[in-house]
Amino acid sequence: MSIGVKFLAASALALALSAPVRAADLTADTVVANVNGQSITLAHMIALRDSLPADYQALPDDVLFNGILDQLIQQTALAQIGAEKMTRRDEAMLEVDRRAYLASAVLDQTADTAVTEEGVRAAYDARFAKAEPTREYNASHILVETEEEAKAIKAELDGGADFAEIARTKSTGPSGPNDGELGWFPLEAMVKPFGDAVAALKPAEISVPVQSEFGWHIIRLNDTRLAEAPKLDDVRAELEGDLRAKAVEARLDEVVQAAKVERRAEGIDPAVLKNAALLDN
Repeated sequence: MSIGVKFLAASALALALSAPVRAADLTADTVVANVNGQSITLAHMIALRDSLPADYQALPDDVLFNGILDQLIQQTALAQIGAEKMTRRDEAMLEVDRRAYLASAVLDQTADTAVTEEGVRAAYDARFAKAEPTREYNASHILVETEEEAKAIKAELDGGADFAEIARTKSTGPSGPNDGELGWFPLEAMVKPFGDAVAALKPAEISVPVQSEFGWHIIRLNDTRLAEAPKLDDVRAELEGDLRAKAVEARLDEVVQAAKVERRAEGIDPAVLKNAALLDN
């Protein structure tokens, strides 16, 4: 082969190596870097990108690509050093992380497949469309620390004092500056002593002092109404969350029941978990 032919062949090879890879040629196994002979692939980069917070994923493509590649190169170089010094603790943590990731992947898939339009609509109908209307309450309250303060305020109100003014000046609750108004709520949204007191009132009535875990309340019932069923789209996220949670719980019960589980922890002092030195053996 002449010198000219050799030069052309070398130039063609250099051009081929420097030319950008066509998108159609890329696969998850495409190697983007080697660190001491250990490959970093597009699969590694894509997996890392998917694990990043949304604000990082929103970075320009070139910035994110180069940043992820730099991070993987650094991690790989450091991991190679760490692999040479593996301890029992390292092995245990890696295995725990591996099991946690695989378990999470199964439950994520379970949760995702549990949400269907038919399931969401059926859950909506069961909870709202076919359910009896519930009653909502609108109330205001004055919250103080002691029963003596509450009794003194009740006496003022019985004498004709303005509820809203006392709420603004004496209530310790966050609703005080807003005349003590709590807006509309179902009874179950409130702690039981408060809810019970509200349920016993008629509109415009003021309660005797009522104690809860937050202090002493003087409550005025402003009004009640039958709650309208919310629109499907307004509660879609909540319904989907319930479907996911139920599916995950059912899957957990199913796999544990199907697994051959042999518990051998009887007689072991639970405090042994504090003995981190066991991992040094």
